[in-house]
Amino acid sequence: MSALKDQLRADLTASMKARETERSGTLRMLMTAIGNAEVAGKEKVELTDEQVLAVLTTEAKKRREAAAAFDEGGRTEMAEKERTELAVIVDYLPEQLTEDEIARIVADAVAKTGAAGEGMRAMGKVMGVVQPQVKGRADGGLVAAEVKKQLAGA
Repeated sequence: MSALKDQLRADLTASMKARETERSGTLRMLMTAIGNAEVAGKEKVELTDEQVLAVLTTEAKKRREAAAAFDEGGRTEMAEKERTELAVIVDYLPEQLTEDEIARIVADAVAKTGAAGEGMRAMGKVMGVVQPQVKGRADGGLVAAEVKKQLAGA
């Protein structure tokens, strides 16, 4: 069993005992998402820590996008609820990379792949090198934007 899943389950129990309704609700939602991922295929599987982390990353992305959409629609109370859920999820994710760190990783990948003169055609090659280094620690959209920026300027 995944240590991260065990941690989530233990924290859910603790938050329920402490009557932390927002935190409990978010942790329940995460456990449901993990359970759904476990039974999504042809047969039930036990997720590894890396797979649980992927589920948490997806859920965090959903919360960021929903909060932005609610802000645009003028629904600040709903946006705040999404941000509260996001704050709980972020506690379980690895520390996120800064924009400078992402730029450095992308620059190293561009140099390593020799994609400097190829322009946008080399996007897949560079992303293939960058993705394993940033997985779970940076938003894919930010990484892709940085790769495009560096390839366009190269």
